[in-house]
Amino acid sequence: MLIKKINESPKIEDPNHKWNSIRMLLKGDGMGFSFHITTIYKNTEIKMHYQNHLESVYCISGKGKILDIQENKTYEIEPGVLYALNKHDEHILYCDVEMQLACVFNPPVKGNEVHNKEGAYELE
Repeated sequence: MLIKKINESPKIEDPNHKWNSIRMLLKGDGMGFSFHITTIYKNTEIKMHYQNHLESVYCISGKGKILDIQENKTYEIEPGVLYALNKHDEHILYCDVEMQLACVFNPPVKGNEVHNKEGAYELE
């Protein structure tokens, strides 16, 4: 059994100052996925395209929108909403009110990843 405490987990700060991510479960934990608590800062816009990972995101608090670029559809994000990037969906996340999100990645990240120029995490 693994027991993790949020205040003892590694925290990664986005070099562009748009988000931070507390990485609670990582590749080294051997679960087959990673689990993060991510904060998206108010009034930010982040273009992402996880080409190497699938991601599921549950909104704990805050308010924003997500644009599915391929479908040209925008969805409201608020507490209780989950979205899953099941097709490596290219998207833009807009944050109106600081959001706290629970995120699951498959395959798991090692822990120190930040977005590359395409908005993805590299496989290591």
